[in-house]
Amino acid sequence: MSIKIALLKSGESVIADIKELISDEKICGYLFKNPYIVDLASNEEVLLLEEGQTPPEDRNVGVNFTPWISLTSDKEIPVRYDWLVTVVTPVEEIEKLYEEMING
Repeated sequence: MSIKIALLKSGESVIADIKELISDEKICGYLFKNPYIVDLASNEEVLLLEEGQTPPEDRNVGVNFTPWISLTSDKEIPVRYDWLVTVVTPVEEIEKLYEEMING
């Protein structure tokens, strides 16, 4: 499983098992398996830090997972390559929460 967070042109951050779709040795899109929008919980305060500062260790940040395209029962959704701004690896805690949610 390759759990990644994709930032889309729409501004959504989608966490999913993301695979490249390749045709003629070129990436033509991506396949998102079990995609969810991931964002900070709205009741959390935002902490602004100066460059070089680190957040306090006792600070907890909440996240929300919301099904992406919630009106479908599809578990795998193809996405055009030009709709992704970037793809990143989530921090370990977010990946663990996502896997626990997906696996029950």
